[in-house]
Amino acid sequence: MSATIALVDDDRNILTSVAMTLQAEGFSTRVYADGEAALKALTDNPPDLVVSDIKMPRMNGLELLRRLREATDVPVIMLTSKDDEADEALGLDLGADDYITKPFSPTLLVARIRAILRRSATVASRAQDEADSEVVRGDLALDAERHRVVWRGHEVRLTVTEFLILEALAQRPGVVKTRNQLLDAAYGDDGFVDDRTIDSHIKRIRRKFRTADGEFDGIKTLYGAGYRFAAD
Repeated sequence: MSATIALVDDDRNILTSVAMTLQAEGFSTRVYADGEAALKALTDNPPDLVVSDIKMPRMNGLELLRRLREATDVPVIMLTSKDDEADEALGLDLGADDYITKPFSPTLLVARIRAILRRSATVASRAQDEADSEVVRGDLALDAERHRVVWRGHEVRLTVTEFLILEALAQRPGVVKTRNQLLDAAYGDDGFVDDRTIDSHIKRIRRKFRTADGEFDGIKTLYGAGYRFAAD
């Protein structure tokens, strides 16, 4: 069964051309002209992945992303303006899995989509092995089968990318993981991702945990080296 990709953009030419490209690659597509039109449909019936522009009327892509993250963990790729680092950083901070700057090549977009879908499949395949389906480290429990994260009895909702980063840290508590090692764990062979993207994901993971536990300090920063998970 082919993966379903939702496209959200107020530029009809982009919607049409990208939809045709993805369909030629074997994907099913759903298209929406703005965030407001997309929100209910994507919340009620999440696709396998969302590609959304940021600058749109009625409801922009960042607000759409924020609202989606309140209801679903569907992977999201944001389309940003060229060299607009503020949009990129804010998108990642709100929970985007990846971003691509306009103008972009269809080949790059397809590669990014496939990379994220592979990450989702990685989490699902790990869950099939009962021995590896749950990781418990101190107050943290990671259940890949249910894509569930619990900290001190409180569930913490993470995206696929965030889950893989946390899992990589939790597998060996106390061991420092470099940004490149975390990139490998979360993005695999996708060489288009900047290692500073990890910093944005770590920031959001911490924020989510601190919503559940205001004193959470389980992810330590080792400046110049990377990050480590402290089980105690």
